[in-house]
Amino acid sequence: MTKKNDLAKETAGLLKPWLEKIKDKKLRAAVVRTYELALRKSGYKNAKDLRKIPFSLLVDCKGVSFIDHTLAVTHGAFHLAEAQVKHFPKLPYKINYDRLIAGALLHDAGKILEIEPDGKGGFRKSRNGKLLRHPMSGLVVAAEAGCPDEILNIIGCHAKEGEGAPKVIETIFIHQADFATFDPLVMLEKGTLVEEKK
Repeated sequence: MTKKNDLAKETAGLLKPWLEKIKDKKLRAAVVRTYELALRKSGYKNAKDLRKIPFSLLVDCKGVSFIDHTLAVTHGAFHLAEAQVKHFPKLPYKINYDRLIAGALLHDAGKILEIEPDGKGGFRKSRNGKLLRHPMSGLVVAAEAGCPDEILNIIGCHAKEGEGAPKVIETIFIHQADFATFDPLVMLEKGTLVEEKK
C-alpha cells in the first residue's frame, strides 16, 4: 500500500483539475481523505489502480474507467449547472459549486469498495458490494472522512437509492450527468441506441 502522503498526492493528481476548483480547503481535503479511506479499506494498492477499474459491472464499459467516468460526470454536472446560470433569466435556486464538484468527484467513491479484482485479470463484485451498493458504502466512507451532510446527500441519493428522497440541487445535476454516461452504454449493449449510419 502506498504511504499516506503519496496516496493523497496520487489521488489529487487523478482528480485534477476539478479538485483544485474547490475553494473550501476543508472540503477539498475531505474529498481526498474519502478516497484514501476507501483505498485503504479496499484491496487496491494505490490511487493509480483507479484507472484500471471499470466504472460499472452492469455493462460493458468499452474501456471507460472509474476515473474517466468520475471526471466526465463532474464535467457534465458542472456544465449542466452553468447552462442554467447562463440561460435562465433568474435562477430560482442557489448552486454551490464547491458542493457540486466535491459531490461529483465522490458520487461513486463507494465503487472502490464495491468492485474488486477477480484474480483473472478482470473485476467482480466484492463482498462489501454484495452487502451494500456503492451509494451506501460511499456515504459511509465520506462521513468517516468528514464530509458535510450535503455531500452525503449527493452520494447517497445520486442513483436509485435516492428516488423520492429530498435532495440538494447539486444531487440532481450529478444524477443527470451520471446517467448520461451510463444509459448510452446500456442501450448500445441492448441494441436500442440508434447510431449514425456509417
